[in-house]
Order: sequence, then structure tokens, then C-alpha cells
Amino acid sequence: MKIVTILGARPQFVKASVLSLEFAKHADIEECIVHTGQHFNKNMSDIFFQEMGIPEPSYNLGINSLSHGAMTGRMLEEIEKVIQKEKADWVLVYGDTNSTLAGALAAKKLGVKVAHVESGLRSYNMSMPEEINRILTDRISDILFCPTDSSVENLKKEGFDNINCRIVKTGDVMFDSVLHFGKMADQKSSILKDRKLKKGDFILATVHRQENTDDIERLNNILMACEHINKQKPVVFLAHPRTKHLLKASKRKWNFKVIDAVGYFDMLQLLSNCQIVLTDSGGLQKEAYWMKKPCITVREETEWMELVDHGYNIIAGNQTDRIIDCYQTMLSKPIQFTQNLYGNGNAASAMVKAVLE
Repeated sequence: MKIVTILGARPQFVKASVLSLEFAKHADIEECIVHTGQHFNKNMSDIFFQEMGIPEPSYNLGINSLSHGAMTGRMLEEIEKVIQKEKADWVLVYGDTNSTLAGALAAKKLGVKVAHVESGLRSYNMSMPEEINRILTDRISDILFCPTDSSVENLKKEGFDNINCRIVKTGDVMFDSVLHFGKMADQKSSILKDRKLKKGDFILATVHRQENTDDIERLNNILMACEHINKQKPVVFLAHPRTKHLLKASKRKWNFKVIDAVGYFDMLQLLSNCQIVLTDSGGLQKEAYWMKKPCITVREETEWMELVDHGYNIIAGNQTDRIIDCYQTMLSKPIQFTQNLYGNGNAASAMVKAVLE
């Protein structure tokens, strides 16, 4: 069985790591990895293959820094060539990026089966490119791997029981990665020492969503909140390449610590040793939960409402005062990380079993 896996962004590399290891256990499965190039910065891409033992991509398409339409179109064209050349039985796509949608479309138009990891997630915000990508990908996938009960229910409400597909609740494959690589991070990361950070004595912040980075007022509001919080507790701001460019363009000196995007082991160490996470990343909201850290989400909604419902996460939006208020709330709130929301860390094996069936 030939599986062509489409990867393009940091969270997808994390999810693919343990699933690729699981594929390697089966002699009757051959995986071919295609890197679209959507994330092309070394710390957003290459380092994950080096650190995590993901097989080097058989194809690197180098498609990035284009508009959504141009990027998706170029990817669709090039992925189609790969699928035909490799004679794929399945195309595996992750998450909600342009790479995800392009891979699913290319496969379906060639009559090749599609498996979608992280199906059924909904923010119900159609202004998000990610929401469009995930909805369309779900609709044309043959197997929909759902991480949670709520993601299964979302699909059922949308009528997927009447569509020729399989809905499989697997748990979250990113949790597999945290469990697998967590102990390695303790040994292989020196970022706390290198950056002179004290355990439990800093706030970890990231901002990269288009809704925040493309709106200068929103971005400035979030940065002002970080500046205020930094007076109480050091803020470590991981700068996505796009956000880093905007920080430089602002020509303002920020007092919080800004560092480039980091590899997975460094990220796990930062998560494990911070006090609170402030982010607009979907994946980081879950990783904060697994590391037993309160999370402040600087968006108007989240795909991971179970984290909000159980008090592990709070929706702060993008107004400075509201973000600061949410920080104070999470700082003083006693939280017991007791629920098992995302499975038992065996999502990868469940996915392989479903494909083989």
C-alpha cells in the first residue's frame, strides 16, 4: 500500500512524526512524504525532520509566499503530478492549511482515497482561511480521523452519516507526539539555560494567525498586553517569521523577550516550564493543556471548546484590557488538569489500523 503524506506547516510535522514511525512498523505500507514548502523557514520546517526522525521528504515543492489562491493552485498542480507518479493508494492530509486542501483536492480528482487527520473541528468563523480549508477537506475525505467526541458530533450534525465516508474517533495524534518526545526534550533542549529563563517564571506567547497579523490594530493590542504583563512576569514571545517582520516594521522597542521560532524539543521545554501560555495557535492550546498550563487564546473563538468548557483555556479576543483581565483570571484561578479529553496516546496506531482495514 502506497501512502502519500502531504505536509506544509509546523503542526503537521509534529503530528506526522509518530504516525510515520507507526507506518514504518508495517512492511506492507510505504509512505512517501511531500513537503509543500508552505513553512519554509528552517526553524519552522527542516529542524522538525532532523529532531524528530521524520523521513526526509521525497518531494519538496517550495511553494510559499503567495496569495491563498495562487498557493493552493500551485500546490494542487504539483501534488497531482506526485500522486500520479507514485501511484498512490491513499493521500494523507493533516489539519487545515492550504497544503491540506490542495492535497485532498488533487487526490479526489484523481480517484485516490483521502484520509484527513483532525477532522470535524469547527470554529464557525468563515473569515478564517483555516475554517474553509477544514470544511472542504472533510467533505471530500474517505476516512475522517476525529480527535474528540465534539469533532465527531460536528460531523454528524452536518450530515456526514449520510455521506460515503468513515468517521473514526482516534484521539489526538499530537498527544502521541508529546508523550513520545517529552522525555527526549529534557535531555536534548538547553533553551532555558541559553535564554536565561527560570522554571515557572515566564509567560510563553505566540501570535501568527492571519486575523491577528494582517490587522495592525489587533496585533498592536496583543503586543501592548504582552508589554503590560511583562512588567509583572517576563514574557517570552516566539516570533513567527511573519510576526517578526511586523515587529521590526513597527519600529518600537518592546521590553518583552522576542526570540525566533524554535524546534519541537525547545518548544516542549518552554511549555513544560512556563507559567501561562498566551497564543492564537490551535495546536499550542492543546499542548498547554497536556503540559498542565493555563492558556489564554487571543482570538474570538477556538476549535477546542472543550478546553474552555473545563476552564483550562479562556477566550480573550484581541483587546488589550480584556487580555490583561484574562491573564489575571488565569493567574489566580486554581485549575486541576484531571479530564482525559484527547485519548490515551494511541491515536497513531488507531489510524494505521483504520487505513489497513
